[in-house]
Amino acid sequence: MRRATLMAWTATALTALAVTAVVQTSASAATRYEAENATISQGILETTHTGFSGSAYVNNDNVSGSYTEFTINASAAGSASLVIRYANGTTSTRPSTVAVNGTTVATPTFAPTANWDTWANATLTAPVNAGANTVRVTGTTAGGPPNLDYIDADITVAGPQSVYQAEDATLSNATVATNHTGFTGTGFVDYVNATGGFIEWTVTAATAGTTTVTLRYANGTAVNRPLAVSVNGGTASTRNYNATANWDTWADDTFTVTLNAGSNTIRATATTANGGPNVDKITVTTGGSPSPSPSPSPPPGPFMAVAPYEYFGWGSPQDPVSVMNATGLKYFTLAFILSDGTCNPAWDGDRPLTGGNDQAKINAIRANGGDVMVSFGGFSGAKLGEHCSSASALAGAYQKVINAYSLKVIDIDIEATEWSNATVRQRVIDALKIVKTNNAGIRTIITFGVTPTGPDSTGNDMIHRGAVSGLQNDVWAVMPFDFGGHSGTMAQATTASVEGLKAKVKSEYGYSDAQAYAHVGLSSMNGKTDETDETVSTTDFQNILAYAQQHHIGRLSFWSINRDRQCGSGLDGDSCSGVSQAAYAFTKIFVQYTG
Repeated sequence: MRRATLMAWTATALTALAVTAVVQTSASAATRYEAENATISQGILETTHTGFSGSAYVNNDNVSGSYTEFTINASAAGSASLVIRYANGTTSTRPSTVAVNGTTVATPTFAPTANWDTWANATLTAPVNAGANTVRVTGTTAGGPPNLDYIDADITVAGPQSVYQAEDATLSNATVATNHTGFTGTGFVDYVNATGGFIEWTVTAATAGTTTVTLRYANGTAVNRPLAVSVNGGTASTRNYNATANWDTWADDTFTVTLNAGSNTIRATATTANGGPNVDKITVTTGGSPSPSPSPSPPPGPFMAVAPYEYFGWGSPQDPVSVMNATGLKYFTLAFILSDGTCNPAWDGDRPLTGGNDQAKINAIRANGGDVMVSFGGFSGAKLGEHCSSASALAGAYQKVINAYSLKVIDIDIEATEWSNATVRQRVIDALKIVKTNNAGIRTIITFGVTPTGPDSTGNDMIHRGAVSGLQNDVWAVMPFDFGGHSGTMAQATTASVEGLKAKVKSEYGYSDAQAYAHVGLSSMNGKTDETDETVSTTDFQNILAYAQQHHIGRLSFWSINRDRQCGSGLDGDSCSGVSQAAYAFTKIFVQYTG
């Protein structure tokens, strides 16, 4: 946001050399993922029939290809027992594929269940990666999938896990490289474009038996780069390594091998003239028992959807607990984390992360049943994106703040020189990819300025960079004010700008309309803005709220709580709206939004 004439719109990537990490294991109950929180393509939420769990169930369209995609979380790689609760009130089966992380693992028939109020379970098992995993149920006939209520996921992971970096292995026709981002350790291995190059790891097993291996790889080409994987010189098994969008996007391939007690070799050999993919590491997992349930992460769909900005360093900040009690607000976006002149984060560039007033306020919000996200950047001040020289360093700066407050959501408010520099924009994209890799379930929001019809060329470039880089950003949010000229009301200009944003996000990511709306949002400004022809009234806020409720956008915020009061003695444009209003009139409108 801005700190110019009126106000200020003002996260160390973990690299592991690694070897053995012991995962404590214990029996645990399954974690439930409700269908109403999933991503839906060609379908709707309904409450017409009875017996469902949660607040609704999903009724996909009667068409082949309609799907519901859940995101489940695992504390470590392993196996998941998935129980899919469904209803099929027809007299025919509704076969559907179930794909985990893009790979089909089963095709349940979903037999009839007598009527639409009768629910049944389909159970299957599938490998899962550490962190977030997608489970997509896709109809394969004209009837589409059955109605879906939820998935119960019971994750089983191993006891000890050992990580073996590729750069520490024996190499033939392959070299260690560092020219792409996102790897762990000190580098990755780049095969020569020829048949026969290999990476050979020496791994140790305490006992003989079946072991799970997860190979982390990147393939920036458009063709498969298969590897023949052999253990102790035995018969090789071919694994396919398809494209991963670009060389900075990494993926995991999980498979099982049989190891002897003691020392073993695992060799991955390129089988085509293109060589193999880039390889980061393998993770070898032995044994197995149910894992502790991971801490719940934000479900798909709006989370902290209404979190107005408040800043504690200027603008006569109100006590956040008093704001919560007066308005019913639960969530805040706290501004701003800046550079202290180096690649180190600080509040407004000069206040410490811990031990000060900012941390005390966050603790008070949480003690009152609320939570916060933190915003990096803004219009003024020294930006981390410019003071951190690499994506990994920038991710490390972000990570310091995430760790300090155990954050579930971060907002990157990218403006001014950080916004105008294409190199820095890409650095931010790459840093957020690292953050998402290292923090399962974390949500990221990217906020930037906009025209009355949608993103300008820089905004379009940012979204395009995110898509082609493989960044699964949760919300692209615009600041629909300071347009430099607009027609109609500010609510009309706001909704038109978000429609333009939605169209670009849909096009770049291949989303459906519903998915695109869920991945866009806005952060308005209450009252008078920096432009003399712009006043955002409470009536505008009511109309913007109606638009958000109609389309279920991913974020509805504004700048700022500090300004949500009438001007009076001792207050300036950072601390009042410039219009006649009751205290918190704007907050009380947006807080009605539930997604």
